Amino acid sequence: MTPPLFGNIVHAMNLIGETLQNQASANQVVRFQDLIANLFQCCQERLQYQCERFGLLDAELRCLSLFGEERYLTPKGIASKMNLVKSRISKIVSGLVHKELIQKIPDPEDSRVTLLSLTAKGQSKLNDINKFLNDMHMEVLQQMEPEQRKTMITNLELLKASMESIKELMV
Repeated sequence: MTPPLFGNIVHAMNLIGETLQNQASANQVVRFQDLIANLFQCCQERLQYQCERFGLLDAELRCLSLFGEERYLTPKGIASKMNLVKSRISKIVSGLVHKELIQKIPDPEDSRVTLLSLTAKGQSKLNDINKFLNDMHMEVLQQMEPEQRKTMITNLELLKASMESIKELMV
């Protein structure tokens, strides 16, 4: 028969062992940081190429992509979605209006509000951008076997959920 004190010590040691196994090692943390930094750099380079290819500034490209979900946007709505101040949005909108990609329309219900919508040229540009992104993502996926794709997508969903849960702790 095991003395009670010895049993408690063994149980505590088992709990400590399980905790240590579940904790990320220092090497895993460093590798994770490196991978995230490399992925971020790769995405930044793709974004830079995309901006040059379509003749848009980064902020203009991000703003234009918001119209894929909406028929009309307001400068205030864009500022909220892009997490930028309204004065910065005014510059971005002016650039897109100058490039004839969006147009300003007075809100029929409230003359103080300006609605923004894509022009035909803007819709065509957005379609080209979306096709480029779709083709590029398809090419990335084609580099993997079907089972690897499923695993990668599952792991990215897990990563996203983990990052969002940490983001909530920061607020």
